[in-house]
Amino acid sequence: MTAPAPAAASRRVLLAAPRGYCAGVDRAVIAVEKALEQYGAPVYVRHEIVHNKYVVQTLEKKGAIFVERTEEVPEGSIVMFSAHGVAPVVHEEAARGKLATIDATCPLVTKVHKEAIRYANEDFDILLIGHEGHEEVIGTSGEAPDHITIVDGPEDVANVDVRDESKVVWLSQTTLSVDETMETVDALKTRFPLLVSPPSDDICYATSNRQAAVKVMGADSDLVIVVGSKNSSNSIRLVEVALDAGARAAHLVDFASEIDEAWLEGVTTVGLTSGASVPEVLVEEVLEWLTARGYADVEIVKTAEESIVFSLPKELRRDLRAEAAELVADQ
Repeated sequence: MTAPAPAAASRRVLLAAPRGYCAGVDRAVIAVEKALEQYGAPVYVRHEIVHNKYVVQTLEKKGAIFVERTEEVPEGSIVMFSAHGVAPVVHEEAARGKLATIDATCPLVTKVHKEAIRYANEDFDILLIGHEGHEEVIGTSGEAPDHITIVDGPEDVANVDVRDESKVVWLSQTTLSVDETMETVDALKTRFPLLVSPPSDDICYATSNRQAAVKVMGADSDLVIVVGSKNSSNSIRLVEVALDAGARAAHLVDFASEIDEAWLEGVTTVGLTSGASVPEVLVEEVLEWLTARGYADVEIVKTAEESIVFSLPKELRRDLRAEAAELVADQ
């Protein structure tokens, strides 16, 4: 008698929770939509409002115009500053250009800016852990350029020089890998034993929560798919965290159409998450793509509850069109 063939391994998806939009991103995206609603197109946005291709393209269709330099915004227009924050010099440029401004900087990024100002006023050397050239790091550095040194990971610690080892503090970009940041902090503390830590961790709650979920999910996944854009720091970190957690492979995609079916070869369990600037519709598209290929069993991996909501920028309560016209009239 022929023995029955063994049953095929059940294919499943482990869906991380929390994932996707954080409170700062939600606030920034809604701010652009409200400004367009309230004042009509165009509303200019300095740099991408958040680092997500789909979000930027969607807002462009509604009338937002994204620019890299303040000088690109016509006099008398409204310009919004992105969730990543800007340096004081950008506010000065906007004033010189007779622009009405809406500041959509994430409040958690603003917190880091205020810490930088405070420690600079106390004449500390500030070691800012972050990626050189990232918009958030540029904005924070601009608050106290004479006091801030950027430390781009543990390997950069040996290059750091300070004036007084008894007056050194570390701050960090909000979207970094928690583990790598603490590795950098430990290296800095070895080099500077009197290093001061900020009053609270600078890495934002959403970044920490998404990484924690991926650590749990990644340990049980053959493949992890992270939905997010390639210029999104927190999305890139999720890929790294998944691999460190034990996933055999991990990939970053903007859309389901970017998934390579070859990735599924020999894969029983797919982990799925998304960066903090990713709308849920993009995750749903990936779930549909996976379901069509036999991964219909979806299990939620939940590690935290999130209930934080930030109020919209105060400028949206004013008549900015009238304000912009007055600025031009007063010249």
